[in-house]
Amino acid sequence: MGAVSDIVNMGTWTRMRMWLFSIAVALLGAQTLNYLGLVDLSKSIYLTPNFSWLAYVAGGLLFGVGMTLASGCASKTLVRIGGGSLKAVVVLAFLAISAYMTLKGLFAVWRINVFDSSSIALTRSQEIPVLVAGALGIGESSLRLILTAIIGLSLIAYAFASREFRAFENWFPALLIGLVIVGGWYVTGHLGHVAEDPRTLEEVFAGTNSGKPESFSFVAPAAYSLELLMLWSDQSRIVTFGIAAVAGVIAGSLAYALASRTFRVEGFRESGDLGNHIVGAILMGFGGVTALGCTIGQGITGLSTLALGSVLAFLSIVAGAAATMKYQYWRLMRAD
Repeated sequence: MGAVSDIVNMGTWTRMRMWLFSIAVALLGAQTLNYLGLVDLSKSIYLTPNFSWLAYVAGGLLFGVGMTLASGCASKTLVRIGGGSLKAVVVLAFLAISAYMTLKGLFAVWRINVFDSSSIALTRSQEIPVLVAGALGIGESSLRLILTAIIGLSLIAYAFASREFRAFENWFPALLIGLVIVGGWYVTGHLGHVAEDPRTLEEVFAGTNSGKPESFSFVAPAAYSLELLMLWSDQSRIVTFGIAAVAGVIAGSLAYALASRTFRVEGFRESGDLGNHIVGAILMGFGGVTALGCTIGQGITGLSTLALGSVLAFLSIVAGAAATMKYQYWRLMRAD
């Protein structure tokens, strides 16, 4: 949200360059793992042949609106909790409830009947190299490598073209985020891969909620974290990769806040602020599940697979956030 806010309100692209640099690192790393046969990205949730275009667009827009109202996306909410924000605790609670309702409850009926039903059944995968190779009649593997190199290196070049971005405190954290996404793919797609489960004789990816290779995303995992806490005595419930990621971000943020002495308890000052955050959290929960991811889940992890749906979701998240910011600014100017 900060990256979009900087562009809309100040015309500054430094934080967006950080985001794009993280995407480039994740893309180059994930596709390298895929090329080496260490991870099969085609088995992820992002590259299914069911292209739910309306879900990507509508879910992304709603998530973008929601994260603006709630003062940050799902990952930012977890970071703020570690820093002592009680506002973020409220956001996470409503986000998790909304996401769970979108996965298995009332909202799921709307998601399936309205958004998921508006889809295009592709012959194979929604991976951009597969779609383009089929249209041009050229090899998928070669095109995948070419597109990965062109997109990844172009984004890196664009990021470093800015003098402000070259500061260590800008490019280094962005590099780490990209590498963390690559690490997530390796852990779930390689270390957690079981070619033949001795109980079912089927291929499984251990420790993931989707049963497929995953990397970092924070909306659906927030819902599964809530489910684990509510059904703790159910021995079939386990701490999955996504649930561990949610807890890990909070723990890491808390450790940093304590070490840097920046831990501060923060609460709501007025009911209007509380209402905006609750509505935003609900929209993020619904939008994030509908779009199959958040700013991290689709905006970096999904894009690292070269999925067309991730491109739509990413652009829709940015559009939703930008439109909401412009509306808020218009209301502020009108009030003055």
